[in-house]
Amino acid sequence: MGRVTERRKVIRIRDGAVSTRPDTLVAEEPLEIRLNGKPLAITMRTPGDDFALAAGFLVSEGVLAEQGDLQNIVYCAGATVDGSNTYNVVDVKTAPGVRVPDITLERNVYTTSSCGLCGKASLDAVRTTARWPIADTPPVRVTPELLADLPDRLRASQRVFDRTGGLHAAALFTEDGDLVDVREDVGRHNAVDKLVGRALQNGDLPLSRSVLLVSGRASFELAQKAVMAGIPVLAAVSAPSSLAVDLAAETGLTLVGFLRGSSMNVYAGEERVALRAAAAQG
Repeated sequence: MGRVTERRKVIRIRDGAVSTRPDTLVAEEPLEIRLNGKPLAITMRTPGDDFALAAGFLVSEGVLAEQGDLQNIVYCAGATVDGSNTYNVVDVKTAPGVRVPDITLERNVYTTSSCGLCGKASLDAVRTTARWPIADTPPVRVTPELLADLPDRLRASQRVFDRTGGLHAAALFTEDGDLVDVREDVGRHNAVDKLVGRALQNGDLPLSRSVLLVSGRASFELAQKAVMAGIPVLAAVSAPSSLAVDLAAETGLTLVGFLRGSSMNVYAGEERVALRAAAAQG
């Protein structure tokens, strides 16, 4: 199985001084996801948690919704001409009786580690395919103070980032701010897939009382993944895209961006954020 990090020689220049030294880099390798033996998608990812990544990807595509939908996931032997196992191809087998729908949310056969979908058709597809409408979930309330505390807690849990500086991260918190899980990956969407996939494997979907925090921007694709997993609150340390805001508004997702220190922007779903309490304290 591939390593999470690799070493490469670099020429280091500091204040005019030149030296040669090894540097630790985050590993990036392709992962092909097959569904019941048929090729579905290829994504560039950091090796590790590959089964969870594949399961989470299929949750966001509307194929899997609960633990019982998944029969097993295996690495494919004979993935190369010489028959060796590269650990870069996984096959997801659905349980008997699970209907595999047309994957209307499908990304291109090859996807980069930061790609996403676009267009009104994508908004419609997410809204009609989501198994757990967020607007129908029990009310979740979070305070600005709780949200402001989450980025530091996420950063403190990024073990591989400390060695490479080259990974995105995603974390699940309870509505009370307790850390549930953290995953790192070279791709933002892969980190979220790993979180959601582990939740599916553990029988924890829908994540209807959770807060999802991502270390970068909030793209449409990340908002899509939150909605498909039943997550009511998505927070990002950077900016959201316009389509992510549109999706959040249409589905009832609470979307918070530019979460830095005590500052943040609430773009949709403000009813879940205790704004009046924050205003009173100001």
